[in-house]
Amino acid sequence: MPETFQYKVKDKSGKVVEGSLEAENAQLVVSKLRSMGYVPIEIQQQGGANLGRELKIPGLSDRVKLKEVAVFSRQFATMINSGLSLLRSLYILAEQTESKALAAIVNQVRMDVERGASLSQALVKHPKAFNRLYVSMVRAGEVGGALDSVLLRLAETIEKQVELRRKVKSAMTYPVVVASLVLIIVTAMLLFVIPMFQNIYKQLGGKLPAPTQFLITISNVCRNFWYLIFGAEAGAIYGFRRWINSEEGRKRWDAIKLRVPVFGKLVRKTALARFSRTLSALVRSGVPILESLEIVADTSGNHVVAEAVRDTQAAVKRGDPLSKKLEDHTVFPPMVVQMMSVGEETGALDEMLDKIADFYDQEVEATVDALTSLIEPLLIVVMGVCVGGMIISLYLPMFNIIKLIK
Repeated sequence: MPETFQYKVKDKSGKVVEGSLEAENAQLVVSKLRSMGYVPIEIQQQGGANLGRELKIPGLSDRVKLKEVAVFSRQFATMINSGLSLLRSLYILAEQTESKALAAIVNQVRMDVERGASLSQALVKHPKAFNRLYVSMVRAGEVGGALDSVLLRLAETIEKQVELRRKVKSAMTYPVVVASLVLIIVTAMLLFVIPMFQNIYKQLGGKLPAPTQFLITISNVCRNFWYLIFGAEAGAIYGFRRWINSEEGRKRWDAIKLRVPVFGKLVRKTALARFSRTLSALVRSGVPILESLEIVADTSGNHVVAEAVRDTQAAVKRGDPLSKKLEDHTVFPPMVVQMMSVGEETGALDEMLDKIADFYDQEVEATVDALTSLIEPLLIVVMGVCVGGMIISLYLPMFNIIKLIK
């Protein structure tokens, strides 16, 4: 059934016009107004709630994935390079983007551009989809007249970030799954299997071996005080999350992650790859070096790296070379410092940073493969020791019974 919608639009001269239309939904009203040559500002259902600007649709999730932003950027760059206007490109992207949240944001960006805002000014209003790195590079592309190449570079940078995250997650998936399986099996045995054996041994009488008695004691504690155990675990998790979300806690936790055996190397290589890739993209796009360092610090993902970058930024403000101050921070290996120094001397810092990023991407991949090869047998051994040890402990009294029968 058609509904009546109150609208507020701008005509070709920029004058605000108000009126009403009947349509099935707000989208049809928008299409009709556009065909009449108007630019919609606000759509409101008569007698209902304010629908806000063109695409403020209730119930939409505001979560936008990095991969979706990468696809958007690549398509946007192709359209701009093909000669399509900015507004036309944004309109097409909003129509064909699969993510409803991103489509809503792109539509809002397009409407802001229609009102006279620059693309970077429109994007900065949506930090959940377009972070500071993205906005700064777009602004540099607008100033330099190379928006298509900057968008393409952004797409490549984001795709590299997504791929890096995928590699790290793949290294953690198997251990988490196996550890969860071990926990489920051990919990099931403690709560359901061991009590059955306990009743049998109680009827038989006699003294139980120490391992069996220890296992039964643990089972009794878990069954009788399970609420205290779960409460303590929940409290520990809550306290840990509160701690790492604090400034001091985050600083200490990030430092601990870098020192953890085996996994610390992976965290460090991942942070260096992200640092190099982000700084390279910003420098190549023409973003000033001080602003680039500030953005890199904000997006580094590790407090230790961020502090090192901010310290370097302060030194660069005083006129020192970028690579000189990095030498004071052990998180940056000598190879990285030397390559950046050569890049500064030759005027090819962005190329050197790209090479560093590519090198550490390969290192991350090699480390992930090595960790997977190492962790798989270790987890199998741990699983065997936990489950096998419990089974042997349960059957020890039966071995004694068999000896007595003989």
